Amino acid sequence: MVIVAGHIMVDPGQREGYLAGCASVVEQARRFAGCLDFAITADIVDPGRIDIFERWESQASVEAFRGSGPSDEQGAAMLSASVAEYDVADVRSLT
Repeated sequence: MVIVAGHIMVDPGQREGYLAGCASVVEQARRFAGCLDFAITADIVDPGRIDIFERWESQASVEAFRGSGPSDEQGAAMLSASVAEYDVADVRSLT
């Protein structure tokens, strides 16, 4: 399993528009083979932060979906980004 997690920073005044532009990406990802979970959400404390969380069956699934990454418009709106991929060897359910 692969987890992609982190956050990006945008101008607080542009956050809602940025998130609206991500809706179709989230919908596509959730339908994509190998996607277990995918979320791009507004942080509840920092008005310029957008949290990223993805869970995939395999690295191959991530790479097949990823394509070229954010659009030029999305890339330009990002002030900074801190997102990483994590290879998960074992899972323990908390429920």
